[in-house]
Amino acid sequence: MGKRVVFCGLAGVVVACAIAAGAYFWFRGFSPDRAEFPIRGIDVSHHQGTIDWRRVAADDVAFAIIKATEGGTHVDTEFATNLREARAAGLAVGAYHFFTFCRPGADQARNFIAVVPRGEPLLPPVVDIEFGGNCPQRPSPQQLNAELAAFLGPVETAFGKQAIFYLTDEAAEAYSGEIIARRRWLRSLAIRPSGNGWIYWQYHNMGRVDGIKGDVDLNVLRGSRQTLAGLFALTP
Repeated sequence: MGKRVVFCGLAGVVVACAIAAGAYFWFRGFSPDRAEFPIRGIDVSHHQGTIDWRRVAADDVAFAIIKATEGGTHVDTEFATNLREARAAGLAVGAYHFFTFCRPGADQARNFIAVVPRGEPLLPPVVDIEFGGNCPQRPSPQQLNAELAAFLGPVETAFGKQAIFYLTDEAAEAYSGEIIARRRWLRSLAIRPSGNGWIYWQYHNMGRVDGIKGDVDLNVLRGSRQTLAGLFALTP
């Protein structure tokens, strides 16, 4: 009886490990239906290190959203290089700002505007709203709206395009439906986002792309090449 219990326990462990391994490899290989979502993109920061953008562009990547700034003073060390080289490789490029909860929105806007070049095609600016790596206090929706408005006013005027909000699942649960209305970039790993109102879908956070060492976030655009061209077009 004892041996049978041990055997059954070991068999259960083996089955559980097999299921976990199968789920892991399924997730690693997950990709949305290309017939529905043909336009692929990545988002990067200095964490990806030196990137070979020509190899990236040749690996079915059409757009790149690149971290520019964080808070009121921080500038991503690889932003200028990544923006220049991704553009030269033929990608549609854009910039994102990590919005901190402990710095006035107006200060953060000045930081972003000072760093991101104008007068050339860019995807709409992205505001990254998430709790991980942020200041410990969590503002109420009303407080967040006030600071977002102080950020969006000058930034959207400077770049001539409405911003897009990136929200993690946790931030979306806390603020969706209560913050300023903007198109969304949703993080939904291996699960298609529900509803409307989103333009980008980050479907993977452990993706692999030629030209980048290690993991990178993978995204799709909700739309066609014409959609991407419209987002990227230079605003008069």
